[in-house]
Amino acid sequence: MKLGYSAVAKPEEKIICFLFLMVILFSSFQAHPTEAHKRIVEGLEPHSITIIGERHKRPESIHFFQELISRYLQQDKCLSVALEIASNQQTILDEIVEGRVTVADIEIPTMIDHPPIRSLINDLVRMKRRGSCLKLIAIDGGLGLGVNRDEWMAENLANKVSQTPILALLGNLHTLKKVEWNPSMSKAFPYVAEILVSQGHRIKSYPQIWLDRTCDTHNRFISSSEQETARLINRSLISLLNASEYETVSSIVDGVIFWECG
Repeated sequence: MKLGYSAVAKPEEKIICFLFLMVILFSSFQAHPTEAHKRIVEGLEPHSITIIGERHKRPESIHFFQELISRYLQQDKCLSVALEIASNQQTILDEIVEGRVTVADIEIPTMIDHPPIRSLINDLVRMKRRGSCLKLIAIDGGLGLGVNRDEWMAENLANKVSQTPILALLGNLHTLKKVEWNPSMSKAFPYVAEILVSQGHRIKSYPQIWLDRTCDTHNRFISSSEQETARLINRSLISLLNASEYETVSSIVDGVIFWECG
């Protein structure tokens, strides 16, 4: 009886076929950005600041942010990328670009630091060295400096506004353009987005939200005009604060990136 190819294929041949299939699938995925990528990249305009929110130490959050940068730079335009790293590390960041030190030399707060954020910095440095019109900015006030971090970051971002749009990666709460604090809060301070909006800057903000921490492969863009967005913001962000829940969020964020299981 003559056996078909699949019955006699060697193990290494099966592995090669499997890897080839995975490459095709991965390439197909990479070639088609999600709706979230398209919406956000289209909104990166001169004199604007776009804030992508994240839950710290989520690798998929970093990958999403990096894909935004790559998609935008494919248009041969310039971009400033702001990271939640203390501004006193700007010199180190510049020296990494110059090749004088490595990414291991930069100080990143423990609550934010994880391998993907350092890999992101390395990748952005390589892109800049290859000729991409890209500027890296460290904007945080740092811990223990006795400054209001949101005011510090807002001031740094405002000072960098120019013809080149700014794309920032900050913790989710910093994306809120308005918080209705409960009256019992005697000392309540606005977040970065709210400060910048009050100053008349063009701000777009998109928090990333997870309801199931295990869901990290698929994301969906939800417009701020949809009621689902208000529910997600209230459940994931406002529940952390002593503040009133939103009925609508069209003036609070510009949309959310919702991570869900496929």
